[in-house]
Amino acid sequence: MKTPKLPTPDELSLPQIMARFPDEKSAIAYFETLRWADGVTCPHCGNDDESRFWSITANAEKKVRVGLRQCGECKKQFRVTVGTIFEDSHLPLNIWIIAWYIMSGAKKGISAKQMQRHLGLGSYKSAWFLCHRIRHAMQDPIFTKKLSGTVEVDEAYIGGKRRGVGSGSKEGKVGVVSLVERGGTKRSIVMERVNAAGLKNAIAQHIAPQSTVCTDDSNKYPKIGAQFHHHAVNHTKREYARKLNEKFTAHSNTVESSFSLLKRGIVGSFHHVSKKLLGLYLSEFDFRWNHRQTTDGARTVAGLKKAEGKRLTYKPLTRS
Repeated sequence: MKTPKLPTPDELSLPQIMARFPDEKSAIAYFETLRWADGVTCPHCGNDDESRFWSITANAEKKVRVGLRQCGECKKQFRVTVGTIFEDSHLPLNIWIIAWYIMSGAKKGISAKQMQRHLGLGSYKSAWFLCHRIRHAMQDPIFTKKLSGTVEVDEAYIGGKRRGVGSGSKEGKVGVVSLVERGGTKRSIVMERVNAAGLKNAIAQHIAPQSTVCTDDSNKYPKIGAQFHHHAVNHTKREYARKLNEKFTAHSNTVESSFSLLKRGIVGSFHHVSKKLLGLYLSEFDFRWNHRQTTDGARTVAGLKKAEGKRLTYKPLTRS
């Protein structure tokens, strides 16, 4: 028997989301419709015969949480959060959904300290870990399909300014390369060295042959390969777009505008991002960019659907 469908929060505002999920029971019921749309499946043994499950009544005194089931095949207990980014979290699932909604709608990001105040969490550590787990879920660790059509590519350097060093200096900064398919999705990559070889490899890895690649006039791009149709706009001469015909204009304005959001988020919301965790922040901004034409609620649902099969523990985040 399929889990009964409940109204989705696609079009809901934050106050409506909070009213829609006042407790963990309502959040569990909703997340079950997302994860088990075709029926309950045991995350331990894969059993999907719903006659072989039974529910266990929640009991706060005995620390039995809402939504607990036991599988009649493997005899193990589980909740819908097992095998997802929410597993082993002490926070109720309705708090997670509200946090996800806030992050999905924060165009330039939201700091963990602000998230702590919004959710009334007891510690900064809890809010910081929660935010990184959501970013981890937003990631697409394996790209199964290459970008195609017209793809804009640009690089940027993330990091603060140092005294006595010119604003154009890359000292102490981390290189980031973004690729945006026009009318499609965006991917951002942290690169140790942003040079001609690294850019060539990134383009070959993420862009399908015979695609059109648009860049600026950096001397790192001319050797990207004959399998691509390459157009560069000359920023040094203040050329930012060049119309080649009625249907095509060469420019990298789309990818550059996405970088502006990232940089403003780091300066205004996060202030400092470590090199080790920069990839998680890129995933967050890429996720919002790729769902920018939907509502905050729909973006939240899209993110929740990516929660399965992803785990992140605290130690790997803090280990040097």
